[in-house]
Amino acid sequence: MQVCQVWPGRVWQVRLVLPAGTSVAQALAASGYAQAFAGQDPWEHGVGIYGHAVRAEDVLRDGDRVEIYRPLTFDPMESRRRRAAHRGRKMPVARPQRTPKARR
Repeated sequence: MQVCQVWPGRVWQVRLVLPAGTSVAQALAASGYAQAFAGQDPWEHGVGIYGHAVRAEDVLRDGDRVEIYRPLTFDPMESRRRRAAHRGRKMPVARPQRTPKARR
């Protein structure tokens, strides 16, 4: 099992051998995260296993990688808006004329 945190250009990673039934919180404690990053709360931005958010009491399975997430560097919705605006400037798409509704 692994506990890791990643930043641009840097990785903190610890390999652990823990008994069956170990929780995520116990794995974080055993990894030495609190000593390596004093004052930082690993749960502030979330903790997950292979990209899926988990709770402290969730039980780990053999081979799991506990990931400590960092804050987003951009707002995903703002990024989507920018891409859509950029696509709109690149390829203007003519919309077909709407046909009027038939009267009843």
